[in-house]
Amino acid sequence: MHSSAVFLIEFGCLILGLGLLGRFAGRFRFSPIPLYLLAGLAFGEGGLLPLGASEDFVAVGAEIGVILLLLMLGLEYTATDLVSHLRTHYPAGLLDAVLNALPGAVLALLLGWGPVAAVVLAGVTWVSSSGVIAKILGDLGRLGNRETPAILSILVLEDLSMAVYLPIVTALLAGVGLAAGGVTLAIAVGVLVLVLVLAVRFGRHVSRFVSSDDPEKLLLVVLGVTLVVAGLAQQLQVSAAVGAFLVGIALSGEVAEGATSLLAPLRDLFAAVFFVFFGLHTDPASIPPVLLPALALAAVTAATKIATGYWAARRAGVGPRGRWRAGGTLVARGEFSIVIAGLAVTSGIEPSLGPLATAYVLILVLLGPLTARWTEPLATRLTGRSPRRTAPTPPGAHEALDDQDTVGRS
Repeated sequence: MHSSAVFLIEFGCLILGLGLLGRFAGRFRFSPIPLYLLAGLAFGEGGLLPLGASEDFVAVGAEIGVILLLLMLGLEYTATDLVSHLRTHYPAGLLDAVLNALPGAVLALLLGWGPVAAVVLAGVTWVSSSGVIAKILGDLGRLGNRETPAILSILVLEDLSMAVYLPIVTALLAGVGLAAGGVTLAIAVGVLVLVLVLAVRFGRHVSRFVSSDDPEKLLLVVLGVTLVVAGLAQQLQVSAAVGAFLVGIALSGEVAEGATSLLAPLRDLFAAVFFVFFGLHTDPASIPPVLLPALALAAVTAATKIATGYWAARRAGVGPRGRWRAGGTLVARGEFSIVIAGLAVTSGIEPSLGPLATAYVLILVLLGPLTARWTEPLATRLTGRSPRRTAPTPPGAHEALDDQDTVGRS
C-alpha cells in the first residue's frame, strides 16, 4: 500500500510538472521538448530528485509515447501522397541524407565509438523535427508561403526513410549477423511496400472496417490495432515505431481525421513522458564532457540543413528569400533524434552517445526557431539584396508576396 501511494504521488507530481512546463513553453511560444528533457535530467540518476517507485511505469509510458508519435505521423499522410513525394522529390531527400547524416557518422568514428554508433548518430543528425517545424511555420504565418511545400517534402521523405532506417538500427543494436540483418531489412522494406500498395488500392476498405460513429469504439479499435501491429513488428525486429507508422498510413479519410482528434491528447501526454524518460537515463554530469562536440556538430548540421532547404526550394522554383527561409526552418531536431538515440541508450552500445544526443537536441530545438526567423534577413543583408515591397502587409502575407515577385526572376 505504501509503495502504491508513493507511486501515485511521484507520477502525479511528474505529470503536473510537465503540464506546467508545457504552459510555460506555450506562453513564450517555443517547443516544450527541451523543458521535458531538462525535467528528465532533474529526476534521473544524478539529478535533483531521482524517481523511484514510478520509474518502471514511466518506461512503459515512454514506449507507448513513441508508438503514438509514429502513429500520428502516419495519419498525416496518405499512401498516394507518400508515393507522389517519393517520385517527385527524391533528389532532395538523397541530398538531405548525405549532407546531414554524414557529419554525425564522421564524428562518431572520430570519437572512436565504432560503426554501429556511427549509424545511430547519423540518424540523430539527419532527421528534422516535424512537430517543432510545423509549430514554427504556424507561429510565423508561413503555411501559405511558396517555400513551404519544399519544406514539407523534405519532412515527408525523412519520415518515410525512417521506416527503412529504424529496422536497420534495431538489427545492428541487437547484434544480429549480416545475414539476419539483411533478412530484417528485407522484411521491413517488403512490409512497407505491401502497406503502401494495400493503402493505395484498398485503403477505403481498411478505413471502413475500422470506422465507427462512436468515438469510444473508434479510439479503442485504432489504439488496439496499433499496439498489436507494433508488438508484432518488434517481434520481427522491424521496430514497433515502424509498425505504428504503417498503421497510420493505412488509415485515411474520416477515420484518420477522427483518430487524430481522439489520439492527440494521449500522444501529447505519452510523448512528454517519453522525453522525460530519455532524460532520466542521462546523467547530467555526463553532458559537460560532450558539450563541445555537441556544439560543433550542431553548428555543422545547422549549416547543412540550411543548404538542403535552400537547394530543395531552388529546385522547386522558389525565389532567393524563400530558399533561405526554407533552409533556416529545417534546422530544428527533436522527437525522431531522441527516438533513435533512445534505442542506442537502451542497448548500451556507447555511454556518451545519450548525453551527446541530449545536448545536441537541446541546442538545435532552441536554435531552430531563431534560424527560421533570422536566416533570410541575415542572408539578404550579407548578399546585398534589397527585396522590393509595394505596401505594408502582415508578416505571412508579405513573405509570400516577396516570393511571388522573385520566383519569376530566379
